[in-house]
Amino acid sequence: MRIAFCCTDTRPEPWLEGLRAALPQADVSLWQPGAPPADIAVVWAPPQQFLDEQPQLKALFNIGAGVDALLRLRIPEHTAIVRLEDAGMAAQMAEYVCHALIRHFREFDVLEQAAQRGEWAYRKPRRRQDFAVGVLGLGVLGLRVAQALRQFEFSVHGWSQSPKPEAAAWGLEAHAGWAALPTFLSQCQALVCLLPLTDQTRDILSRDTLQQLRPGAYVVNVARGAHVVDEDLLALLDSGHLAGATLDVFRTEPLPPEHPFWRHPRITLTPHTSARTLRDDSIEQIVGKIAAWQRGEAISGVVDRERGY
Repeated sequence: MRIAFCCTDTRPEPWLEGLRAALPQADVSLWQPGAPPADIAVVWAPPQQFLDEQPQLKALFNIGAGVDALLRLRIPEHTAIVRLEDAGMAAQMAEYVCHALIRHFREFDVLEQAAQRGEWAYRKPRRRQDFAVGVLGLGVLGLRVAQALRQFEFSVHGWSQSPKPEAAAWGLEAHAGWAALPTFLSQCQALVCLLPLTDQTRDILSRDTLQQLRPGAYVVNVARGAHVVDEDLLALLDSGHLAGATLDVFRTEPLPPEHPFWRHPRITLTPHTSARTLRDDSIEQIVGKIAAWQRGEAISGVVDRERGY
């Protein structure tokens, strides 16, 4: 079996060493233009040239959960696309979201500002029953985030495009389908976006949807920057309808220095770091999927191109 490795923005040597150690029977090599045909590929943001030169590929294993960039390329129909489902990212994502929401809920940001001014300032405690959190997207990462929030005894609502029967076991009030979205939003004092980016979810965090949140709601986006209509978010922050936002992803990355998000007092920014791919965990998951795929077994994470995830 020949495996081609083609990943931009990452140092290839550790990945190649890990894959070769885990798959000693395979020929694992870094793709270069003109390379011989491979059976499968491990990729992240490959160029179109790679796919054009490797039309015989049976499967692409993506070293991340998001495949929106990959689906913009021309990929033969016979080539399966397989994404990572966790690989160490779920725990990181849960940490990030819980930190962002607890920081806002407990007003630690306000206390930090007071401390910088040398002020001994108390804040009246908020009631959890008045702070329902909504999680947009109930995949592997969304369910893990919802579970973590439930551990802090927040009321958690979830929304997904299709029903998620397992959500009840996590103590969630689950909503499914576009018709249920307004009801879901109207119950949320905080909103966390963990949706895949598809044609249906692009620009979903717009004025029309965000103004359906409870007044003074807080927004956390850890999915994709194109979910947010930047101008609408800024307008609702300035009007006071939204209390603030924590943003980890942006339409253009790195975020341009002139972008108003940098200077807005109610926005907290991080550089797309809410959940980074862990190499060893990712290799273990990819190798397990390749082994099962070779045995002819069904594997999880196969992308439905119609749905976009």
